[in-house]
Amino acid sequence: MIVNTAAYHFTPVADPDALCATLLERAGAAALRGTILVAAEGINLFLAGGQAGIEGFYAALHADPRFADMPVKTSHSRMQPFARLKAKVKPEIISFRIDDAQPLDHPRAPTVDPATLQRWLRQGHDDAGKPVVMLDTRNTQEIDYGTFHNALVLPITKFTDLPQALAPHRDALRDSTVVSFCTGGIRCEKAALWMRNDGMDNVLQLDGGILGYFQAVGGEGYDGRCFVFDERVALDAALRPLVDQPGTEAP
Repeated sequence: MIVNTAAYHFTPVADPDALCATLLERAGAAALRGTILVAAEGINLFLAGGQAGIEGFYAALHADPRFADMPVKTSHSRMQPFARLKAKVKPEIISFRIDDAQPLDHPRAPTVDPATLQRWLRQGHDDAGKPVVMLDTRNTQEIDYGTFHNALVLPITKFTDLPQALAPHRDALRDSTVVSFCTGGIRCEKAALWMRNDGMDNVLQLDGGILGYFQAVGGEGYDGRCFVFDERVALDAALRPLVDQPGTEAP
């Protein structure tokens, strides 16, 4: 059985090239495959391999004080979902290109944990009695596989399109608690930070994204599967890959 992991962490990285080379060497030695992205703002990882290799890689990474508190989301599959191992240094670990959305320059936007969100969705409002609007920050390809029930979805093909696509909805969202979400948390973290800095002080981010929600509380309130950018295609609420389930088809 293959262990699949997704992890990201915003923290200052003084020498992204050196860190990228170190992580690539460690992952290769552990026979892992996937993608390592490094920027001055932190790291973004999608890695898969055997249990021992995964545990050793993340143990070494967590021993670095910069990444000691970095959460790692895990799931399992019968097949290796990545063809090879690659590592890149990028300007951002997720490209948004907006100054007011840079996590190293601003305090983190407030979060809502999966259990609290589950309760809010079940009762139909937050603890202050305000309606909750789930804001999907992913693209249309991903949304086709599933999203939160009655979520606000935007017609975007890339993350950088989000501000313009959100503009017509801002007035309608004014009296709601808006919860931004994405696959693993990185996009909704930047999106929530930008929205709050742009005057939307009623925005929270779903801590850990959809995968963190599935892992913590299951799929209550979510319709369908969560698309992932590898050969697993999409995961259900039990974090089982679509390709491991005979008789199922992609949208």
